[in-house]
Amino acid sequence: MKLTHQLDIIEKEGAEKEAENYQFRLFLKAQNSAEMDEAVHRLDAEITPQINCTECGNCCQSLMINVTAEENVRVAAHLNMPVADFTEKYIETSLQGDMIVNTIPCHFLQNRCCTVYEHRFTECRTFPGLHLPDFTGRLFSTFMHYGRCPIIYNVTEQLKAHLQWQYQPADTDS
Repeated sequence: MKLTHQLDIIEKEGAEKEAENYQFRLFLKAQNSAEMDEAVHRLDAEITPQINCTECGNCCQSLMINVTAEENVRVAAHLNMPVADFTEKYIETSLQGDMIVNTIPCHFLQNRCCTVYEHRFTECRTFPGLHLPDFTGRLFSTFMHYGRCPIIYNVTEQLKAHLQWQYQPADTDS
């Protein structure tokens, strides 16, 4: 299995393959969810260990991170900060009332590495979430990151090959 690690190629193909990936998302929605989970989990288990996230860090540079109250306390303690000070400096409340990290890119990203890695937030731990159930229920958010996450990009391309899926461009001459 040949993987693409070059971020510039992944970004370029992310833009070039928008129509293709939209069509692929529609195809995936029509598939058996359990079978898609099985295929994606297998590909994720093969591909993820071959990707060095510290060569990328795109997720930390582009994601809005939700924070639970427990995580807020845990990371504050790790940084030896009072929770109120940590919250004031690093957290804001969304319009829906959820706590979120108040900057993108993340405060805790330095030289493509997380400075609070052992204490990082759940969303950071689980991204890109390809190991989770209900892959076909998260297609929009997954494909949002196709052009920036080498794991998502490579799993998607391998899934297309595994399913022997072929892009059928729309006829624009009509």
